[in-house]
Amino acid sequence: MAKKKSGGKSILSFVAWLTGVLVSLAVGFSMIDGTLLLPAWLGGATVAMIAGWIVVVTTFLGVILAVLKK
Repeated sequence: MAKKKSGGKSILSFVAWLTGVLVSLAVGFSMIDGTLLLPAWLGGATVAMIAGWIVVVTTFLGVILAVLKK
């Protein structure tokens, strides 16, 4: 039997992955800039900024690892 090409699946997977990266970066930078804050009982702006940096750094690491894997 002939193999089916999965070109559509790979494009859809890439679009989903790219969307996840963009959303992660948007949330991370919003937390760093102070647009998105945590409530005071969760640490407030300082903890939100630290969490934002963690999100941004881990997202960039994920992108680098994904590119190196291919």
